[in-house]
Amino acid sequence: MAEILGLGLTHAPTLARPDGDGELALLRTLKNNDRIPPEMKIPTNWPEPMRIEYGEDEGLAASKRLRERMVSGFRKLRAELDAFGPDFLVIWGDDQYENFKEDIIPPFCVLAYDEIDCQPFALKDGGTKNNAWNEPGDKHFKFSGHRQGARALATGLINQGIDMAYAYKPLHQPGLGHAILNTLLFLDYDRKGMDYPVVPFLVNCYGSRVIRNRGGSTEYESEPDPPSPSPKRCMEVGAATVRALLESPWRVALIGSSSWSHAFLTEKNYWLWPDVESDRARFEELAIGDYDAWRRLTTPQIEDAGQQELLNWMCLAGAMDELGRKPEIIDYYETYIFNSDKCLAVFKP
Repeated sequence: MAEILGLGLTHAPTLARPDGDGELALLRTLKNNDRIPPEMKIPTNWPEPMRIEYGEDEGLAASKRLRERMVSGFRKLRAELDAFGPDFLVIWGDDQYENFKEDIIPPFCVLAYDEIDCQPFALKDGGTKNNAWNEPGDKHFKFSGHRQGARALATGLINQGIDMAYAYKPLHQPGLGHAILNTLLFLDYDRKGMDYPVVPFLVNCYGSRVIRNRGGSTEYESEPDPPSPSPKRCMEVGAATVRALLESPWRVALIGSSSWSHAFLTEKNYWLWPDVESDRARFEELAIGDYDAWRRLTTPQIEDAGQQELLNWMCLAGAMDELGRKPEIIDYYETYIFNSDKCLAVFKP
């Protein structure tokens, strides 16, 4: 019978950039989003915690505090992962108009890849993206897949009535989209090597905005797309994942990867800061293991709060509820200027 570890973390692009670049999303929004009322572009009209965090240095000191907290958390999660010694990782992450585009948008998809080659810091002109590690754009990160595990997982889900999509090779995105790739980079923040095979498990978190927004804040279409899977369905898929894997001989780490509400998805906050209050409510529910509260959430509630990517955590929560586990919270970080609130947690056997 399988043994399972649960981990939850963020894949925030902010943390892949050097300090001083982390606030660029907010500055780009202020510059480019013409839907923001002019008065809300003035910092004195922002909520007091946001003004304090922004400070006199446009968030530089806050950026350093955020990195220190998150890197410390990543190291603790990596220590848990190494102590567990998984045969492979299953990572729930959103596809943000990267591998899946207009030709097909599956609600979920298991990627049964063999070998994965990524160049996360390469620019199209041959240059290098600024990154926290000062690594060159031509550096390749190579990861092993676990086709046998992915096949067994997809088969087990289908046999339980979950009509699961799967893929043996990329469609549009070479390598891995940022939700999966950043998760691996952050769990290997100190570059010790990431030798655990990985099974990406993609979730259409963006639903009604996935094509309309093409993975960002700008709306390219006037009509919304069909919705994402509901929180309840994501939790059902997570639970079914556990049942499928428990019949196997493997040690598996199940990982839910995302930040929580996102400013650029939170219209009621003028696209400037995340829904801190809703995230705090979700955190309090998670901390006591009240998974039923998450199960009762509706898609309109998720979209109103800008919590679309929390659906990755919903899959993890469903899995951990199936196992009867509550989380050990590693960190919970509220922010007004870095686009999204962040949670790190471990669910031990």
